[in-house]
Amino acid sequence: MALYRSMGRSEKLWDAGVYLLLTLSAIVVIVPIWYVLMISITPFEVWARTGGTLLPHPSEITFEAYKQLLSSWRLPRAFQVSVFITVFGTLLNLIFTTMMAYPLSKKNFRLRNPILLFILFTLLFNGGLVPTYIVVRNLGLIDSYLALILPGLISGFNVLIMKAFFQNIPDELEEAAKIDGASDFQVLWHIILPLSKPILATIGLFYAVGHWNSFFDAILYIRSADKQPLQVVLREILAAGNLTNYVPVEHETMPTESLRMAAVVISTIPVLIVYPFLQRHFTAGVLLGSIKE
Repeated sequence: MALYRSMGRSEKLWDAGVYLLLTLSAIVVIVPIWYVLMISITPFEVWARTGGTLLPHPSEITFEAYKQLLSSWRLPRAFQVSVFITVFGTLLNLIFTTMMAYPLSKKNFRLRNPILLFILFTLLFNGGLVPTYIVVRNLGLIDSYLALILPGLISGFNVLIMKAFFQNIPDELEEAAKIDGASDFQVLWHIILPLSKPILATIGLFYAVGHWNSFFDAILYIRSADKQPLQVVLREILAAGNLTNYVPVEHETMPTESLRMAAVVISTIPVLIVYPFLQRHFTAGVLLGSIKE
């Protein structure tokens, strides 16, 4: 009996320690986000008086920084470019990753092992920065949106993840469809893909976040200001001494720090909006895996 009591106390202490650690971790994550949000809605008078506050009075809150940033063409244009690259690039990524992973999930595919070996090789070694740049330049993709999409069209890691998921789908489903006269493409489109929404959402999120955060590739390949994605413009805003190139002079009535923090908030909004919708598919994937035979 004393042993059970001791185990119960140990479990309670362990749970308390875990909750404390998670609470501290949440605070470490939330406080910087809250600080950025509060600074972005702090008017000039409050900023000059307090240097920013974590809890401004409701009457002092203003969204003027967002209005000023969006009144110029630079940030809205960069936002549009990032949305286009993210949506179009992720769609192409999923199409080509699926088309590569599906045949590799079949044991009777003759080139399966050589291709898998090649994929594993690319996970250990890549082409290098300079050779990749030379290839992109020789293809005439400099200052083109395709330069931000085609070099990373297929991720070997994501191919292996999707291949493993396809292998867990019962072969009986495909065999039954083929008995009814379905082709391989029809099996993939009508049987495999509807069952693969969780993995498509997961890998799609990986690709989308990569495109949305694309910075170094844009620095290398994009020359025109109107083709620069959001992350490049955001970096320029954070590094600039003044923001006259991003906010019309006649509209610049907010402190520079508030404008910078507003730009940071604008750049994070799409990810915060999209993720909760994809979270449903993650949960569905867990439930699906729990009832598989």
